[in-house]
Amino acid sequence: MKKVFFFLLIPILIFSCKSKEQKPVVTDTVQTAAHPEWIMQGNIYEVNTRQYTPEGTFNAFAKHLDRLKEMGVQTLWFMPINPISKVDRKGSLGSYYAVSDYTAVNPEYGTLEDWNQLVKAIHDKGMKVMIDWVPNHTGADHPWLTSHPGFFVKDSTGKAATMFDWTDTRILDFKNTEMQDSMIAAMKYWVTNTGIDGYRVDVAWNVPGEFWKKCIPQLKELNKGLFFLAEGDKPYLMTSGFDAYYPWEMFHMMVKVAAGQRPAFALDSIKNKFDTLYPKEAIPLYFTSNHDENSWNKSDYGTFPGAVHAPFAVFTQTMAGSVPLVYSGQEEPLLRPLQFFESDSIVFGKFERAKFYKTLLNLRTNNVALAADAAFRKVKAGDDKAVYAYVREKAGKKILVVLNLSRKEQSITITDKDLQGNPYNVFMGTNEPLTEKEWKIEPWGYVVYEYTPVDTK
Repeated sequence: MKKVFFFLLIPILIFSCKSKEQKPVVTDTVQTAAHPEWIMQGNIYEVNTRQYTPEGTFNAFAKHLDRLKEMGVQTLWFMPINPISKVDRKGSLGSYYAVSDYTAVNPEYGTLEDWNQLVKAIHDKGMKVMIDWVPNHTGADHPWLTSHPGFFVKDSTGKAATMFDWTDTRILDFKNTEMQDSMIAAMKYWVTNTGIDGYRVDVAWNVPGEFWKKCIPQLKELNKGLFFLAEGDKPYLMTSGFDAYYPWEMFHMMVKVAAGQRPAFALDSIKNKFDTLYPKEAIPLYFTSNHDENSWNKSDYGTFPGAVHAPFAVFTQTMAGSVPLVYSGQEEPLLRPLQFFESDSIVFGKFERAKFYKTLLNLRTNNVALAADAAFRKVKAGDDKAVYAYVREKAGKKILVVLNLSRKEQSITITDKDLQGNPYNVFMGTNEPLTEKEWKIEPWGYVVYEYTPVDTK
């Protein structure tokens, strides 16, 4: 039996909302801009500053930079760093996404000087910095509510409106061009004054595409290498200037496959849908957890529990066209939900998954076959209901991934002559012969082979 590694896995769920925005049309005349070169083999690590350390500060988080760099993290995405509104606040500390000032730092995290020092330290280590931006709504005591009441959508009583159960926020009106200009000016502030490398945009799906077509080019005039990630799965976002999007449907299908509710090949139906709906350059952000999924939906300890986590994590790190995400604490692993409105710090120390993630993150960084624009093809390796196998390839480099997405041992046979040879098993750390001979893969097992041109001769 060929030895295949598997690791504890934790479940993931993602917060998904339906947009009442315009119906997306992929035939939009706006051309998708070229992505920053640095993201093509990059990765993103989401930082929950409040919960990352007992102190919950930028300075305390900075002590983890060397560890994260060693693990292979390239880009750090910080959840909103802005002050949080006190009016209608939820819990004692409030939601990160109820912003009271777009051009200030949350004093709980530190000062603007602390933030700038952190950004410099990150850049000095060759890493990138993204911040979370919340354009759809402000907190319930944002100064614009009194200085510019016309900036907000009104409810039936004439008051600034809220949406869903987000009672600590007020919805901004993107029909107001002065508000749009004020928003763009605030976003420029962080690029100009702190040198960030990009934005993750919260609720991007409820902001009109015309705003992004106006906003993103202006920001890229300041730094053409900025990266824009939309929290949304509407194709119009990809023709409005964004580089990447949230592939909610793929995530939810992964959860169903993990639960045994759908076969492994069901993942293909989602990929095929994405290939049809989105421009070919669009980059999906694949993940097994994020802040919403962890706090509200038991991710990934509930959605991908125990050993189930590993093959799906490999999938997110190696799948076609994507950029992978790791959430704060997944390397530990974090086996509980973090409170959203209170201090609830992660306890680090075991780092049981750090080596696992390091292997995957460094493989992506060092092998162009895992670049976002590398080729992809499915491979028949076993029972399609349980086994999901594929090849990524670019510039003579090749990666073969074989995943057992089931709770039963599976038989694997590689009949493709181009994949036979003596490839490198990246988790075993050795080259091994790969022939047509049948071998077994454990329940929730995975194997990743790295090829060089000589391997297939």
